[in-house]
Amino acid sequence: MPVPAQPTLGELFAASPRDGGATGFLLAQLGQLSRERPLLWVQERMAILEAGRIYPPGLGARGLGAQGFGPDLIHVEARDARAALWAMEEGLRCSALGGVIGELWGDPRALDFTATRRLAVAAERSGVPAWLVRFGGTANLSGARMRWRVASAPSLAHEFDPRAPGAAAWDAELFRARGAAPGRWPRCWSAGGDGAADFERVVAVAADRAVAADEWKRA
Repeated sequence: MPVPAQPTLGELFAASPRDGGATGFLLAQLGQLSRERPLLWVQERMAILEAGRIYPPGLGARGLGAQGFGPDLIHVEARDARAALWAMEEGLRCSALGGVIGELWGDPRALDFTATRRLAVAAERSGVPAWLVRFGGTANLSGARMRWRVASAPSLAHEFDPRAPGAAAWDAELFRARGAAPGRWPRCWSAGGDGAADFERVVAVAADRAVAADEWKRA
């Protein structure tokens, strides 16, 4: 599964506000972050109301706990999208952070191409990766370098008990990317127990590359 060649801005569209697949998919990529640097997690108020507030102890051994972010997780509750985007951009100017995550609800006016482009440039300049997690939003113009649609998929078989759920899996579609071909992974999972950004999949279904290329030109 493709990953950015350098720290930049990625965008994840959740299948629904109650589907935690996008968050799980994101946590599985945190292995690329430094274990010694804190993580900034910004949630807009409406995203909290619709999708829930993050709970670090419940993020699992493959998430923040395995990366040592527990006491160094910086959580910001923003009153609206504009405040959330400002907090993300300010965080990306600090190279001491390991990463910046922002959760937004719907299609706020403040979230336009200019705002996402500013986040992408700030991430690339500081070397701090950033992700926008979108709940109930549409894939309008964006400066994000990789854009995903993610939903939960049936978990893998449990190693010791076939009646119990195993490792988490996701249905992930990369519908727009710079430097990588679009594609879909109907069932993918993290191949490393430490949360590293190393994925395996059952099958990859190619997207319509002509449509994807045309969309990139319009952006």
